[in-house]
Amino acid sequence: MRDGLRGEAVSAEGHRFMSEPSCSIVTIRMRAFHAADIHLDSPLRGLTLYEDAPVDELRSATRRAFDNLIDAAIDEDVDLLLLAGDVFDGDWLHYSSGAHFARQMLRLRDAEVHVVSVAGNHDAASKITKSLRLPDNVTVLSAREPETWRDDDLGVAVHGQSYAEPAVTVDLCVGYPAPIAGLTNIGLLHTSADGRPGHERYAPCTVESLVNRGFDYFALGHVHAREVLSADPPVVFCGSLQARGLQETGPKGATLIEFDHGVEHEHRVLDVVRWEVVVVDAAGCADRDEVCGRVATAIRNAAGAADGRLLAARVAIVGATDAHGQLLGDSERLRHEVALAAAEGAGSQVWVQGAVVQTTSPRPRIAAGDDAVGELVSELEEIMASEASIAEVGKRLESLAGALPVAVLNEFNPADPDVLRSLMEDVCESLPLALTEATG
Repeated sequence: MRDGLRGEAVSAEGHRFMSEPSCSIVTIRMRAFHAADIHLDSPLRGLTLYEDAPVDELRSATRRAFDNLIDAAIDEDVDLLLLAGDVFDGDWLHYSSGAHFARQMLRLRDAEVHVVSVAGNHDAASKITKSLRLPDNVTVLSAREPETWRDDDLGVAVHGQSYAEPAVTVDLCVGYPAPIAGLTNIGLLHTSADGRPGHERYAPCTVESLVNRGFDYFALGHVHAREVLSADPPVVFCGSLQARGLQETGPKGATLIEFDHGVEHEHRVLDVVRWEVVVVDAAGCADRDEVCGRVATAIRNAAGAADGRLLAARVAIVGATDAHGQLLGDSERLRHEVALAAAEGAGSQVWVQGAVVQTTSPRPRIAAGDDAVGELVSELEEIMASEASIAEVGKRLESLAGALPVAVLNEFNPADPDVLRSLMEDVCESLPLALTEATG
């Protein structure tokens, strides 16, 4: 660790943005944390749609995970924290977001940890209208042009560029300077690389172009799943620090890096809420009660894997089961039954966001025929086979789709033809069966 904080940031044209000269002493060993996509104080809109959602705990998760990162940086005695964009989720709703960030930076300053950051698409310069003075151990690299922060005490140079606007569609890394001889060179970039599903193609580039920059490590942000694009030199998406929904399942955290005659890096789990899709195999279950018993067991196992964190889960029930008709017949009852089974399995450690039934009946599907149920099956099949009929059903549901929050529509849009076909499949399976059982 250094005696005091030094360092300077220099633009591609040689402009110096931070003073105090370096002293040309290069150390062999350096430790750093690489984090990205913190989305501090993300509002997580749509939670109020769920009457039992632990709203406060879910909305505070990004802040608490960030605090875990700061604690880990101090405990691991790191020299440098690299933030690869989207520290904030957008313009601050309140100054408290910026104030909390600044207070944590002060903790790092007291521990002699320097912080080098770039802005991403969510916290681009044009989006953030509020600001607070940051401690002098924090450097946010320029959005105007590539900039280099260097510290010769540590023997390190960090090259990067922030986003000026949310949508950056050009390859930023082509303008990054050449590595500085005698120093450990790190690239800092918020990018989609060569494209990742679910992420906008911002600052696109190839893995080859990143490797060819000649840096010792490339710290990437924007993609929320951890991925090592290159082992030598390491080009790493550290993933998001804290998941914010079911599109980001599994452990989340940051990457700890050690530079010591080579580069070693490992993932450190720092999240406080674990989002998971818990799959329950209902094959062979005779009724809904037996299925719920399996739900309790599966939730108990998932909660154990979350290691004391709050588990935010969606239950997906699969398999061929005689309970198929019961599971599809009363969605409101099933939702509460699943929630109670989850409470039985893990108590307050789990919140079930919803349940999805993907089961099938072990009995043959009722065929179209001359009786009332058979005629119903025939009509349902005709609707499913007709693009015009599906479109008409979707048109009638457009007003419902227009009233739903974006967060819900991303997962379930009732006017989407593919969603409608799936729903019609469920109806074709469950309704004739339910009618037959009711009259049998």
